[in-house]
Amino acid sequence: MTTSVIADLCIFLLTWNVGTHSPKNLELTSLLSLNGTTNCPDNKLPDIYVIGMQEVSTSQVLNVFKDDPWVLKLADALTPHDYVKVKSEQLQGILITMFAQHKHLPHMKDIESEETRTGLGGLWGNKGAVSIRLSLYGTGTVFVCSHLAAHDDKLKERIEDYHQIVDNHKYHLAGYRHIFDHDFVFWMGDLNFRLSGETSGWDIRNTVELREYDELLKLDQLTLLRQTGNAFSLLEEMVPNFAPTFKFKEGTNEYDLKRRPAWCDRILHRVQVNSYPSITLSANQLSYQSNMDYTLSDHKPVSATFNYKIEANNGTFTDEELHEMTHGGASTIPSVSVHGFVALMVFHGFFICFFRFF
Repeated sequence: MTTSVIADLCIFLLTWNVGTHSPKNLELTSLLSLNGTTNCPDNKLPDIYVIGMQEVSTSQVLNVFKDDPWVLKLADALTPHDYVKVKSEQLQGILITMFAQHKHLPHMKDIESEETRTGLGGLWGNKGAVSIRLSLYGTGTVFVCSHLAAHDDKLKERIEDYHQIVDNHKYHLAGYRHIFDHDFVFWMGDLNFRLSGETSGWDIRNTVELREYDELLKLDQLTLLRQTGNAFSLLEEMVPNFAPTFKFKEGTNEYDLKRRPAWCDRILHRVQVNSYPSITLSANQLSYQSNMDYTLSDHKPVSATFNYKIEANNGTFTDEELHEMTHGGASTIPSVSVHGFVALMVFHGFFICFFRFF
């Protein structure tokens, strides 16, 4: 049996709660692994970056003609390396943006974004999710960034937020209306899950200093929920081998014990491996880490890299043929060039402003 590779990509995911801080004087080289230390095969730069942020300052949200300062800062860092912004979506302080190497743009179709508000019973967007979905080399792929209910005693609300996002997130493309209709799902964010029980912040910190993470992860709410099937059970997570990413005193690597340390910031994924005859899909996780170099907020950024692979097991497929198989010619979203997409967004923003004015 011959095997041909349709796509073999390295995808870099990053989530960070930035605590409303500006990126003005921040150096992003280490954050984006642009310093020659990527976890991609052969230490190459990632093919695609997807960055999710929470608690982004909302001062720019109403300016539809200008990207958020974080998106502009990311673009400044990535553009010299031949990356192009594919799409961004923002719901108040929740932001997701995608950059890709220019050579991959012809293989991205049906690009769409969505948002779900879960704050104040779905009326307010301080909590919720934003996402970007697309056909990537012929397969349906979605990236979700969410910010769930905070505080130790709000586990029930976090579970409700998750189910509200899953139920209310709807796309326009036939066959891929919902998040878990997709062949590849990547979900990241400040999920705000804490440690169950009454272990004190002091005892948690002492256990972290001993690097006995396994003992604490036995109490991790997200891990326990996935085991019981109450939330996130369709997704997989590599076991975190880094210290809890919340809550730090800003400007330091010292825990602020006003809150018990917890792994609030997470990245999970799902692959429907054998959905199509003679096609194998995989997303081998290459890394999962926090970055202690960044002390801007009370959270540490968390990143993961994946080897996103599509293989034909008997014969040769192009991604166009795979797109026809997976999407069945049901595409309703026109593919546009990056410049055309920008022009469309500018027109869309003008239309919104015109409509609101009248």
